[in-house]
Amino acid sequence: MSEAPGSAGARKQLVGIVLVSHSAAVAASVAELATGLAGGGTTAPVVPAGGTMDGGLGTSAELISAAAASADRGAGVAVLTDLGSAVLTVKALLAEGDELPENTRLVDAPFVEGAVAAVVTASAGADLAAVEAAAAEAYSYRKE
Repeated sequence: MSEAPGSAGARKQLVGIVLVSHSAAVAASVAELATGLAGGGTTAPVVPAGGTMDGGLGTSAELISAAAASADRGAGVAVLTDLGSAVLTVKALLAEGDELPENTRLVDAPFVEGAVAAVVTASAGADLAAVEAAAAEAYSYRKE
């Protein structure tokens, strides 16, 4: 049975974005900035995963797993991190194999600029590889 054009099932699935920071406030603020700059229309799902379960500074595997599950719409999930131990936490979850949705990638990109590029690109309907490339390209942005 095929979906009618324009129905919910016929819409292109968007790549989800997870923003992992040691601070819940930083993760939420970068998510707000990135979605705001993505413009009007449909915006890719963006879920912050900041801080620890008790609200402190740090990272939480449980919060990251929950954020990835929330952001997953079937087109993959791009995970951007702020600092080294966040990277290690995501790598550990990926190594476990069943803690994150299938087709989840840790994206090597600057946190703020990469998040904006990822959200804009994902919101345009690009696939996971294109979202990852756009975020990584943010390393080359010049501010002079």
